Amino acid sequence: MRAAIYARVSTADQDCALQLAELRRYVAARNWELQGEYVDQAISGTRFDRPAMKQLLAAARRRQVDVICVSKIDRWGRSMSQFVSSVQELRSLGVRFIATSQGIDTDESNPTSRLLLNMLAAFAEFERELIVERTRAGLDRAKAQGKQLGRPRAILDVHAAERLRARGASLCEISRRLKISPRTLRRRLPSS
Repeated sequence: MRAAIYARVSTADQDCALQLAELRRYVAARNWELQGEYVDQAISGTRFDRPAMKQLLAAARRRQVDVICVSKIDRWGRSMSQFVSSVQELRSLGVRFIATSQGIDTDESNPTSRLLLNMLAAFAEFERELIVERTRAGLDRAKAQGKQLGRPRAILDVHAAERLRARGASLCEISRRLKISPRTLRRRLPSS
């Protein structure tokens, strides 16, 4: 069997080393040929346009892999509809999907694993929705407490900008000197 392993972390300060080590051991224990390692660093599981995942799916479509191993299904994706459709595509290509730490294997001889796979995908999407809900609640609470959210408002010394403009300075030069973006300058300077 030609195996490919896939690992993903959501933020730049996280590391895929533990996932990769677990997956390498899993493949080696079965004497499978490791076709490749595909890693997406600092990319959300809600996105299905991840570079390494796209490469892996392309390899599966070219019939270069027989099995794809991930440590947990949420490493593959958190959107249930996209997750299920990608796994169904793999099954149609004859590629098994295995989530090693969850005992999930889409091998046709294992209907229990397929049922569990669909249930876990639903839970992964539910978990993502809870995170979004908690984030929104936190932002609403911060707003209610009067906290400033987002990027701080740029401070523009309008008088200095007008003086520079009167001397013939271009908007780019004024924005560079006053350390403000040209767009903000155009928007806030009345005479531009």
